[in-house]
Parts: sequence; C-alpha cells; structure tokens
Amino acid sequence: MNEQTLRSIREQLGTPSYVYDLDAFCKRADMVRRYFGEDVGMCFSIKANAFLLGRLPDAFDKIEVCSPGELTICEKTGVDVRKIIFSGVNKTFEDVERAADDNVGTFTAESMLHLQLINDAAIRRGRVFPLLLRVTDIKGGTQFGMEEKDVLSIIRDRESYPGVRIVGIHYFTGTQKKRAKGIIKELDYLEELVHRVKDEMDFTIERLEYGTGLAVDYFDENADALEEARLAEIAPRLRELGKVAELTVEMGRFFAASCGYYFTKVIDTKSAYGVNYAIVDGGLNQLKYDGQLQGMQIPVILHQHDHAVSGEKQPWTLCGSLCTTNDILARNAMFDTLTIGDTLVFCRTGAYSAMEGMAIFLSREMPVISVYSEEKGLTVLRERLYSDVFNTPGN
Repeated sequence: MNEQTLRSIREQLGTPSYVYDLDAFCKRADMVRRYFGEDVGMCFSIKANAFLLGRLPDAFDKIEVCSPGELTICEKTGVDVRKIIFSGVNKTFEDVERAADDNVGTFTAESMLHLQLINDAAIRRGRVFPLLLRVTDIKGGTQFGMEEKDVLSIIRDRESYPGVRIVGIHYFTGTQKKRAKGIIKELDYLEELVHRVKDEMDFTIERLEYGTGLAVDYFDENADALEEARLAEIAPRLRELGKVAELTVEMGRFFAASCGYYFTKVIDTKSAYGVNYAIVDGGLNQLKYDGQLQGMQIPVILHQHDHAVSGEKQPWTLCGSLCTTNDILARNAMFDTLTIGDTLVFCRTGAYSAMEGMAIFLSREMPVISVYSEEKGLTVLRERLYSDVFNTPGN
C-alpha cells in the first residue's frame, strides 16, 4: 500500500486506528501456496487476526479456531464450518457441545478430558467426529497437547471411543522460529512417527496438522526477503512430508503480519535531559510487536506530516498514552522534526498486534479496525470503542 493511500485512509479513520491491506494478505497467501504446492494444505490460525476471517483468500483450506469467541466470529461471518479445526487448550463441555452443533469439520484433543467430551458429544448425536490428537513438544513438553506415549495409548485403545475417528496428529511447538534446521527436524519426527505407528500398531495416520512457527522479522527493513528465504528453505521438506500423509500447515503470524498498519497521532512533544519525547494517542494497550522490549528495537514507522522539515533527523522516544513507564513504543527512532498533529504509521502490524494489547488499561479507547482493497476500497469493521461506560449499582 503506497503512502498516498495510507494518508487518505488515515484522514478517513482518524487515530488511533488499524487498516489491513487485503491485497497484501492475498499476495502473501499466494506466495506460500507457490512454495508449498497443491499437495500441502494451508490453515489460517485466526487468533493471529480474527478481523481477517470474513475475507480469507481462497488459498486457505482450513481455519483453526481456539475459543468460543472465535467460534462466534465464524458463525457471524458465515465461514464454511467444514474448514474449521476446533482446537484450543481449554475445551469445556459447553464449548464442545456448541462446536458439535455447528458441525465443525475436525476436533483436536489435547487431553483425556477433551477426548471424552468429544466422544460423548458425538455419541449423543449418533455421529462420529474426525479427531486429531495433539502431541506436546518432544523437547520437553508444554501445557499444550499430550505426551507421545499417551497419544499412542489412545490410538491402541481407539475402539473404546466409538464417537471419534482418529484421523491424525496435531503438532505445534512454538512461534518465531528463525532457523529452518529446527523446523526440518520436527518434520523428520512426524514422518518417523507416521511410519512407526503403522509398523507397530497397524494404524494409518491419515492427516498431519503442523504449525511451522515461521518467524516474522518485525525490525528489519529487508523483512520480506528474509521471510521468503526461510519459507523457501523448509518448503521442499514439507512437500516431501505431504506425500507421506495429508499435510496441512497451520500459520497465523507469517500470513498476516505484513498486511497491517497502525495509525497513531502525536499529541504532545517535549524534551527532558537531552531526550526528545513524543506522546501519541495510542500505546502498548493497542500496539504490540513480538520480541519488542521497552521500545529497544525499531520497526518500520512512516511519518505523515503537513509541515516543512529540516532534513536533519533526530532521535525520538515514542510514548503512548498510558500512565506507566512501560508504555514506550520505540526509543531513539530517527525522524525529522515531530510536531503535534503528525501521524506515525507503524508497519507489519497485521498479526496479533491489535489482538494482544492490554485493551482496557486506563480505560482508553480501542482503535478503529478496517480493511482495504483496491477493488472494494475502505471498509470499517469496528468503530472506535470506549471502555469507560459500565453498570453501577442503582442504574
């Protein structure tokens, strides 16, 4: 999206606000599809950015849903429920019942409780639900998934669960992986597991849902090239595994990060002990970069202004509106003169950023959320929200 378009959008939305470039989102998905080929499926994990759900590119075969709220978004946007993989570490009886009534395409089980809830829900409906068993990180485990030995025990005892058909394995160990070597090692493990289960248990693992955790380079101006190179390095091994079992690659951050822009306006400027400060109307309650700590790393930030500049850049510390010393968006970011009323546009904010902030801290407003495409123009998905209205006794 060019700067003229960004300026026009900012003028329409005001600040603070987000816009997601749907054309860039589609372009990214198409790039991944080219590397994966037609035999490797693609799953969008909507926790990265649920606002994109109603406008997913055709390249996506599956949608990962991890909460009742995300399921509500799927219902409201009318997505094809057959594409839904209903995942998540916390599944209650009510959650499973609702997903079952929605006829989601696949369930995952991360515990024996999940398995029992899903099995029982299917039996009550006279159905059999496709099920993926999640294996926890083989390097030490997390709260996600089950130990391999427990997964294998379930497969051996599968006849005890007539309400489910165990179709495969779900495996995801973490995000922001910059080394292809570690990802390829995990793919090797999955292939070995498929063959071992077949040889030792005479059971075919038909499907694999795998999260690569491919990293996004938020603080590098050459991010697109770095990310594509990382993708190219793992793609051949993914295509090989896709010949062993039906493989779906689940990602969120890698698909969406580059399509987002966050607009925030300079409200005040000052200098203290040789440091230039700009106070903006946003803050860390609305903007988050993975790996950012006290503003020490500088993302790409565009400067929109209507005044003359000196041409000589100076370091600025950009601070949000919260009453905490933690609310620093960037330190020593280099700009020509910043003036009250200028707009700063933070790039690569399409994944998690709007979803992870401390949304109602200090009861500040929540930003406008919008999407843009050249074909359909600008669409506002959520107007600015205010969190200072609440019920009090007697009202």
